[in-house]
Amino acid sequence: MSEPISRRSFSSMTAGAVVGSAGAAGAAEDTPKTASPTSAGPVESPFTRDYPAPSFRPSWKKQQVNRLMAQDFVIFAHSDLEMTRKLLDREPALLNAAIDWGGGDWETGLGGASHMGRRDIVSLLLERGARIDLFCAAMLGRLDAVKSFLTLEPRLIDARGPHGFTLHFHAQVGGKEAEPVLAYLQSVKEIKLGPNPFLKSTHGGGANPHAKDGSAK
Repeated sequence: MSEPISRRSFSSMTAGAVVGSAGAAGAAEDTPKTASPTSAGPVESPFTRDYPAPSFRPSWKKQQVNRLMAQDFVIFAHSDLEMTRKLLDREPALLNAAIDWGGGDWETGLGGASHMGRRDIVSLLLERGARIDLFCAAMLGRLDAVKSFLTLEPRLIDARGPHGFTLHFHAQVGGKEAEPVLAYLQSVKEIKLGPNPFLKSTHGGGANPHAKDGSAK
């Protein structure tokens, strides 16, 4: 397995695929488009069915959660507890909302908070009923859960979360509380780990992966 994504390579990867800060783009620019890839904002890839349509037809009786609001929620969930709470109180359906930053790089608020090591935000989301996953469990230091997942499916040792972050990366950003998990993961598959750019995020000092230069914001 390759090494966890570095700060520099992550910045390069996200420069063209992920928007900057929540306030950097207006609603018009953040509306999904089917235009050319040079258009501002997210561009939906073209698609035409070349197979029989499913027999089930969704009723669409309810409106979908607004994409821009979901995008802002996921970004805030990386580092801003109060804004995460504010948007969640306003629209509880944001809890498990996922955004595709491009190329199928899906991320939820819980996913963002987990790879930033923000236990306070993770705690809020779990209290509200967010769907905990293996990456979150690794960051929280839940060795029992991580072992159970890997016993069930050993190939999960190579699983990757949002932006390609590995299980080892999530355990690393979990700090002291997650050291037993990191040691266990290394015993299963040892990889070389460099300094984690988000390790200080628990105290509000980590890098923001949604800043265009990958720096703290």
